[in-house]
Amino acid sequence: MKPLNSHYDTYDVAIIGSGPGGYVAAIRCAQLGMKTAIIEKYNTLGGTCLNVGCIPSKALLDSSHHYDDAMKHFEDHGIEIPGDIKINFEKMIARKAQVVKQTCDGVSFLMKKNNIDVYTGMGSFKDATHITIDGADGSQTIEAKNTIIATGSKPGSLPFITLDKERVITSTEALTLKEIPKHMIVIGGGVIGLELGQVYRSRC
Repeated sequence: MKPLNSHYDTYDVAIIGSGPGGYVAAIRCAQLGMKTAIIEKYNTLGGTCLNVGCIPSKALLDSSHHYDDAMKHFEDHGIEIPGDIKINFEKMIARKAQVVKQTCDGVSFLMKKNNIDVYTGMGSFKDATHITIDGADGSQTIEAKNTIIATGSKPGSLPFITLDKERVITSTEALTLKEIPKHMIVIGGGVIGLELGQVYRSRC
């Protein structure tokens, strides 16, 4: 993360958001010779996809596929496992977290490799060419000749449903459950909903 400065750092381009759209754009701009900054409100890079979206859901999906293979297909290949096959859900979640960490660390490495300055905080426009970044250590302003807004998406809600994040949850909470629920209803047929439905279907 860039330290606070008393003067404006000036960039050819600033990207707000560090998801796949943001960090890939930042790398390409840097490769083309532009002085580049990326602004991310969370402490880890990668956005929704890498942190609470497609990467963790696919990590869990991969584990569930291994379980399905062990339950349904090992015998077809002459593989016999004595006793019951069980899921250690705590280890499954821990592996998912490690996959996410490795992927996010990879994005941080790419930022350093391409000399892209990373700012942690909420970015907002002060005017057409100045962006104020409000972070945990205070506020600072940078100047950018061009700005790419890549703020991504977040889980949606319904007006007649209260998200208590215990019984009614979003995909974000579904990625960090402490145990496999006995029953689950997924509202929404998007990619993450379908993947999480597959992850939990065999034991719900």
